[in-house]
Amino acid sequence: MIEVTASDVKFSAYRADPDGTPKGAVVVLQDVFGVNADIRKIADGFAAAGYVAVAPALFDKVKSSIELEPSAVDEGRSLSAEIGNDWPLAAIQATVDTVKDAGKVALVGYSWGGYLAYLAANEVKGLACAIGYHTDGLLGAMMEKRRIPTLIHFAEQDPENPEEDVVQFRARRPDVSAFSYPGASRGFSYPAGAAYNAEAAKKALERTLFWISQYVVGQGPVQLKNAGAYAQAKTEKKGKKKTADDDMGPPLD
Repeated sequence: MIEVTASDVKFSAYRADPDGTPKGAVVVLQDVFGVNADIRKIADGFAAAGYVAVAPALFDKVKSSIELEPSAVDEGRSLSAEIGNDWPLAAIQATVDTVKDAGKVALVGYSWGGYLAYLAANEVKGLACAIGYHTDGLLGAMMEKRRIPTLIHFAEQDPENPEEDVVQFRARRPDVSAFSYPGASRGFSYPAGAAYNAEAAKKALERTLFWISQYVVGQGPVQLKNAGAYAQAKTEKKGKKKTADDDMGPPLD
């Protein structure tokens, strides 16, 4: 663990370093359960892939070392509501600043962290791309055009993101690359969780790592006139037949 300061508030962050020279860095944003074993394992995975990975403990503003059980979701949501958005954005900026010497920085968030990643994409300096899993609150934050490439993973069976909301989101934000995973429930990416879906988790991770590699390690595709981040993201899918869980594409006519 390392210690970071944002707006005169000290907070801890779990850091995992790769073997050898890092390709860049990934800041991992917690869900409403804190920087628990799942989040630490995710950070370790990014480190194993060659990136400096750091997960700020955003609940530290209220109380340090909070790790909640899955049954305590209401407590976690209460804590996140108490903390709000302003300080977490400052904490994310401070965290990004601690790893920017490793290279370009990606932001990956889960649940509440996915919502913060979406907000931070347009507020935090020094980010190459942002990625969110089963992201909370997107309808309320979707209006502003994306400033950096943004990727969202939706679980098809997620009561927090019902199908009609997802359709509305993609209609309003064609500059976001969005994937939906049939049969997957909220939290499908956590191996130790009850909702773990191995197939969906594998595909989402492959896409996440491709996205990070594209925007953190290598040069992103050349942006053509009148083409946004969505068009850039289509590089991955070129020449590939669409499936039910594929990139959701631009809005329907």
